[in-house]
Amino acid sequence: MANIEKLELTAEWDKTFPKSGKVEHSKVTFRNRYGITLAADMYTPKNASGKLAAIAVCGPFGAVKEQSSGLYAQTMAERGFLTIAFDPSFTGESGGTPRYMASPDINTEDFQAAVDFLSVQENVDSEKIGIIGICGWGGMALNAAALDTRIKATGTSTMYDMSRVNANGYFDGENTEEQRYEKKKALNAQRIADYKSGSYELGGGVVDPLPEDAPFFVKDYYDYYKTERGYHSRSLNSNGGWNVIGCMSFLNQPILKYSNEIRGAVLIIHGEKAHSCYFSKDAFADMVRDSKYADNKELMIIPNAVHTDLYDQTDIIPFDKMELFFKDNLK
Repeated sequence: MANIEKLELTAEWDKTFPKSGKVEHSKVTFRNRYGITLAADMYTPKNASGKLAAIAVCGPFGAVKEQSSGLYAQTMAERGFLTIAFDPSFTGESGGTPRYMASPDINTEDFQAAVDFLSVQENVDSEKIGIIGICGWGGMALNAAALDTRIKATGTSTMYDMSRVNANGYFDGENTEEQRYEKKKALNAQRIADYKSGSYELGGGVVDPLPEDAPFFVKDYYDYYKTERGYHSRSLNSNGGWNVIGCMSFLNQPILKYSNEIRGAVLIIHGEKAHSCYFSKDAFADMVRDSKYADNKELMIIPNAVHTDLYDQTDIIPFDKMELFFKDNLK
């Protein structure tokens, strides 16, 4: 194999959540099949012995492991699992150039590479590995679960289907051939501009300052990414965002095509009042429709919760349920 990329990893605690006294924290790296080196935070329960069940966590889309995914990973480690929260390729502390690109294939592979890494840890039982995907990485987690037979249990939280939102717009409001054509035309014009300039135009993160007439879901994102609650200097959404052409390939690559062939257990969690709730409801319906493996699939709707409540509101995120789900299905 080729030499592993050298990454610059932050030594100090720079998360958006407090450090737990119940777990050991360390920085680790691993490589995906494209040769990209990924950076992760590993959380191990203190005084753990023997081989543990393990969970890899990623998301939200445009976030970093110092935000929501790290909170999930640390909390699940407090509950007895060895966990990692990783930055996807091209983002955060992970490798890959050019920066701020997304890919339905490479980002699904990132989850599989995390499973590779966990499978060879001396204190992990390789038959007891699960994954959690938050927001856009919820869709990627389902795609990984449909592909990777080593993943025994999959949790998604406040999930986005990135293929659907890119191809159809929010709430399927741009779901015509003409609208998709205009979108593709603009993206391809941007490719020429980027090629000429030798750099990639950023699409912009969460809008700032916040317009008074912004839709609720934009205000919801602002309240997390642009305030002390969730801001992080490496987070795309908190800063300049993805490249304009960064998500282009999602337009015609549906990622949930074979979700009803997932044999492992799946728990899909969403807030009732989230603008994005339709992604989880529809993904769940598609997953269990005509499936021989519907018995271990569950949709959990959290009353009154909005999209970002499930990023960091520990009194709303159903960690008790998640602990039970993973303990039942990683045994």
